[in-house]
Amino acid sequence: METIRGDIYDFPKYYDVLFGSDWRAEYDFLLHCFAKYAARRVQRLFEPACGTGRLMIKFAQAGYEVEGNDLNPKAVAYCNARLAKHGFPPTAVVGDMSAFRVARKHDAVFNMINSFRHLQTEEQASGHLQCVARALAKGGLYILGLHLTPSGDSTCQHEAWSARRGSLCVNSEMQSLAIDRRRRRERVRMTFHVYTPSRQFRLEDEFTFRTYTAGQFQALLGKVPELELVETCDFAYQADHPIRIDRETEDVIYILRKR
Repeated sequence: METIRGDIYDFPKYYDVLFGSDWRAEYDFLLHCFAKYAARRVQRLFEPACGTGRLMIKFAQAGYEVEGNDLNPKAVAYCNARLAKHGFPPTAVVGDMSAFRVARKHDAVFNMINSFRHLQTEEQASGHLQCVARALAKGGLYILGLHLTPSGDSTCQHEAWSARRGSLCVNSEMQSLAIDRRRRRERVRMTFHVYTPSRQFRLEDEFTFRTYTAGQFQALLGKVPELELVETCDFAYQADHPIRIDRETEDVIYILRKR
């Protein structure tokens, strides 16, 4: 099988097939959070690192105003083309999630699947949270999902899943190759096995995530007091079943509210 090595985000069609298939659980969870935790009516949404806009389009179709940004121009073009195809304005822009401004305040911001950990430094991470705080209206929410690094061995060193859209099938593997706790870096390999009626090939990419223990992330939140932690859940997406974070917790969704 042919192997193509490069940025996995340069292939938004295959990325969207794989990650877009599980939109419903996240969408329903976000709606529940808006109703339960926001101290204002939620109408305007922003997604930093929006990628292909798999959630943006669903919220737009439900009547919400949506905007987003992403560093990858191909992902942004894919997102905007889909919005335009369904009659919505192309409101995604190429931008850095650690240094952005919005023209109008938003009622909720969300970033659901670890994109936050692409930010490599403490300055970038705190800059991101400060940007979000500025973008939110008082009482608005920031819902942020990420994998923490437990004090012991991680139970999530390899993941594999598949998705299909019509005659296109994508099988994926994500593998944690090495974790440097001192430098707070995790090297990750992601592989897409792509099957079309006329071609079969493999996309392979390696990148680095910044690591966070529970304590390190709590310390980061302390640098942005405008955002109040109101609840924590896990990737089961059950807003009525919050979790308590300890040193071994890995999957966390932080629900933050603008003071």
